[in-house]
Amino acid sequence: MIPDTSAQDRPLHAPRRRLPLRWLLAAGAVLALLALTGVVARGWSAGTGSVDGSRIRIAPVVRGTLVRDVSAEGRLTASNSPTLYAVAGGTVDLKVIAGDRVERGQVLAVIDSPELRSRLAQEQATAAALEAEVGRAALQVRQGSAEARKLVDQATIDHQAAVRELQRIEKAHRLGALPEIDKLKAEDELRKAEIALAHARQDAALQGEGLGFDLSAKRLELERQRALADELARQVEALNLRSPVDGQVGQIMIPQFSNVAANAAVLSVVDLTAFELEIRVPESFARDLAIGMPAQIRSGNRQFEGKVRSVSPEVVNGEVVSRLQFVGEVPEGLRQNQRLSARIVLDERPDVLMVERGSFLEAGGGTVAYVMRDGVAERRAIRTGASSLDAVEILEGLQEGERVVVSGTDAFAQAERIRIAGL
Repeated sequence: MIPDTSAQDRPLHAPRRRLPLRWLLAAGAVLALLALTGVVARGWSAGTGSVDGSRIRIAPVVRGTLVRDVSAEGRLTASNSPTLYAVAGGTVDLKVIAGDRVERGQVLAVIDSPELRSRLAQEQATAAALEAEVGRAALQVRQGSAEARKLVDQATIDHQAAVRELQRIEKAHRLGALPEIDKLKAEDELRKAEIALAHARQDAALQGEGLGFDLSAKRLELERQRALADELARQVEALNLRSPVDGQVGQIMIPQFSNVAANAAVLSVVDLTAFELEIRVPESFARDLAIGMPAQIRSGNRQFEGKVRSVSPEVVNGEVVSRLQFVGEVPEGLRQNQRLSARIVLDERPDVLMVERGSFLEAGGGTVAYVMRDGVAERRAIRTGASSLDAVEILEGLQEGERVVVSGTDAFAQAERIRIAGL
């Protein structure tokens, strides 16, 4: 074998040529530009615009029980909170302080009114004088009646005497003992006696009637004076301000031993059994409220049953005032103007499609919603039903599990498709 040089041969590799750095940077920039162009092109093909996802709120469509209720905070007001007034001017002596528990009929303050007490004494004295005059008039009536009866009795006796005299003369005339003229004279005397008796009876009746009128007038005057004295006595008694209810002293309007004018407010009393909770309900729920509807009133950690007592017919600042009253047990330790929370259940609808309530309802009038699909919000017609404070019933247009833009959609400009960036 003739040796060759294969044992001495070794492969030689050609050196690799490195691309310049500026070429690599240029190629990267081109690729980024192409990617950005693709994204923009896809966005243009997906919708007419783009909205930042951080500016909207999205909620899913779920199936469950829609509870239509009204929850609100209110303040306690006493439906029976009378204010006591001064019936006359004078110095007030307060017997209680604000917050004291009081009972019906308890004296809370005393007003010292010398003027009113003096008037009462004067009217009572006048009434006593009139009682004496009534007694005197009654005596005069009895005296007048006795005098009239005496005159009637005398006239009656004269009449009877004239009758007997005429009978005697007629008998003697028949026997021829007396002339005709004596008989005629006796007849005239009888007629005179009859007339005198009739006038005596009439005068007695008229005199009795006149004296009766005088007595009645005196009695009416006495009754009037007694009524005036009784009214002043009532006012004097009313100087003792008594509690009209079982409750608690509320506000005291005047300081101790101050001088007040007539009809000035002195203090108020709160009936602790007649507290009501005054709440303000949004106008949209007010039409569903009805008197007698059950409610739950919460005081601290305790819950009490209540009911709607009244609903105001007037809307003020988009709200309607409603009053709730306790049913059964009334919490202890309540205070006027204390704030409590309340919940009124208007309706419960089980197994319904619903979505979180948001401003999209007002923006689309409850007939339009934007549904999310692959990062794009698509405009879709819907039909809504009942709504609560946090949810709205979906009747048509949406399916369970779909996601809906529930925030305001003003930025969408009513476009059919809007890309949501940042999701």
